[in-house]
Amino acid sequence: MTPVKSSTRIEIRNILYLTDFSQPSEAALPFAAAVAREYGAKIYAFHVLIPAVYTYTTPETAAAALDAQEDDAQANMQRVNAQFAGLPHEAVIERNTGVWPALAAALKDFAIDLIVVGTHGRTGAKRLLMGSVAEEVFRRSHVPVLTIGPSESHGVHRGGRFHHVLFATDFTRESVAAAPYALSLAQENEARLTLLHVMKEPEILDKAADDRIASASFRLHEIVPEDAESWCRPDAVVRFGTPADQILKVAKDRDADLIVLGVRGSHGVPGAATHIERVTAHKVVAHALCPVLTIRG
Repeated sequence: MTPVKSSTRIEIRNILYLTDFSQPSEAALPFAAAVAREYGAKIYAFHVLIPAVYTYTTPETAAAALDAQEDDAQANMQRVNAQFAGLPHEAVIERNTGVWPALAAALKDFAIDLIVVGTHGRTGAKRLLMGSVAEEVFRRSHVPVLTIGPSESHGVHRGGRFHHVLFATDFTRESVAAAPYALSLAQENEARLTLLHVMKEPEILDKAADDRIASASFRLHEIVPEDAESWCRPDAVVRFGTPADQILKVAKDRDADLIVLGVRGSHGVPGAATHIERVTAHKVVAHALCPVLTIRG
């Protein structure tokens, strides 16, 4: 396996902080600010104003309602601006019929390198949901997405900084493509780094299973370049079981405050799978006690 080149620092120049002014969005704000501060990036605080639909209305009342919506959005955005004081930032309010069309255009117009979004982390009966907006961003974006769920408990107290980064990989090209982000964020934050690989539970624990563990551990250590050893002493962890459950367990047991996952799209259906199945990534994002960074390889 080709190790990550530590001399190649990832570049994050423009961050899109997507907000609907809700509590989950508020929880995500310190992370957008912290990453911008570490990388010298500009923040675009982005809100999509979707006109409310009223069954019984006149053109005059509809216009008045839209003006009231916009005034409310402007007032909320002023509060966001105040929290980004001292950082290069720009407030953008777009009118559109949906969030994704406006967001997709903004990603190109502002050359966005990272999206930061908060999520309600709601769960459905058959599959995990992250709230309709965060779900669509997670599913469709080819820009890395930092998702902050409702269970996140450290951000406000730690100023949005990361002290322990957990990078989970199955060694596919797509998952390893996320490694530079894990390494760079760990280095920028002077954080501990744990590398995790989850394997299928063997029928019996024998020498073959021990060999698989040893091989996986070696491959995890190979991801980190030799010249990173001056600042990085990664801990390689191999677990048996269900990937999402083990990722969440290891993150909780080790008090990780950032999980990094590589995401694989499928032909014709953007974001239809991840390196450990899309449902796994959804479960991690929805239930993690810390932010989750997903990078599409």
